[in-house]
Amino acid sequence: MGPKSPLNWGFSPPPFLLPSSTRSLIPLIPLTQLSQPSYNPKRTIKSINEPRPDRFAYDPKRSPLESTTAAALARKAHSTPLRTGALAIKRGMTAIYDPDTGKRTPCTVLQLDRNEVIAHKTREKNGYYAVQVGAGLKRADNVTRPMLGHFATARVSPKRWVVEFKVRGEEGLGLGVGESISAAWFREGQFVDVRGISRGMGFAGGMKRHGWGGQPASHGQSLMHRGMGSSGGGQGSGSRVHPGKPMAGNMGNERVTVQNLKVLKVDDENGIVVVNGCVPGPKYQTLRIQDAIKKPWPDSPMTLAEITSRPAVAAQTTA
Repeated sequence: MGPKSPLNWGFSPPPFLLPSSTRSLIPLIPLTQLSQPSYNPKRTIKSINEPRPDRFAYDPKRSPLESTTAAALARKAHSTPLRTGALAIKRGMTAIYDPDTGKRTPCTVLQLDRNEVIAHKTREKNGYYAVQVGAGLKRADNVTRPMLGHFATARVSPKRWVVEFKVRGEEGLGLGVGESISAAWFREGQFVDVRGISRGMGFAGGMKRHGWGGQPASHGQSLMHRGMGSSGGGQGSGSRVHPGKPMAGNMGNERVTVQNLKVLKVDDENGIVVVNGCVPGPKYQTLRIQDAIKKPWPDSPMTLAEITSRPAVAAQTTA
C-alpha cells in the first residue's frame, strides 16, 4: 500500500462537500490552482552514522576482517601444492632389500596410465587455480556428448577418470592442455600424499571398527564381552545419543589420505612409481598422488620441458 497523500490544512474543502446553503457564498476555485506542499511525502529512514568499512567489522576504526574469497585462498596458500598431481593404479605391494644394511623396506607399486592435462581452472574465471587431469582410456560410445566435446577441445582421447588438482597460483599451470604427465614427474627421495577409497569391509563391530579393548571377561559379565555397553548419559546429557558416538556399522569404503610417503623408485619407461609403505584401497584401485603438504616442497619440474631436460629421461628418449 502506497503512502497516503498529505492533508491540505488551511484550504477550504471542495464545493461538492459543502452544504447547498453555503455553496453560493464561496467562489469556485479549480483544484489545480490549489498550492501543493513542497516536501516529498515518501517515508524513508536515514542513518546518521557513517557506514562501516566491512559488515563483519564491529569497530569502524579497526581494519575490516579478511572475509573475502581472495583472503580465504591466501590463508590456504601455505598448504596448497605448487604443482599438479597425477592419477595412478595400485598394482600391489612388494619389498626392497638393501644388501648393504640388510634392511627390508615394504613398498607399494603404483603405475601411471596415460595421464594428460584436460583443462585449467583460473582464479578469474573459476575462483581458484587447478589442473584437470584425465587418465585411463574409455570407448567413445560410452562417453556422453558433452564430455566428448570437452575431450575434443583438449585434443585428448576419452578418459576413464577425470579429477582436479588444486595448485597455489598461476605458475602451477605450467603443463599445457593436452600434455602428458609421466612417472618422471616425481623424483626419488621426495615425499608424496596418496588419496584413495579404502577397502570396504561391510558391517563390523565396535572392537574391529574402532579398536575397542572389550569389556571384562569375568566378574558378572554375561554375553557382552564385545558389546559397546552404554551409549551415553541419561537426563544430564539430554536423554539422547550424541552425534558421533562410536558404534558398530559399515566399515571402510571411504576416502583416506596417507601422508608423507617417500618415493623409493621411479621407472619412467614403464610409468611406475614405488612408494614406501602401504596405500589405501585394494589392487587396481585408482589413487591420487601429489606432493606432500607437510614436507618442504621438492625441487621438481613445473613444465614438460623441465622433465625432458633430465639426464635420465633424455637418455631414455634417445635410446
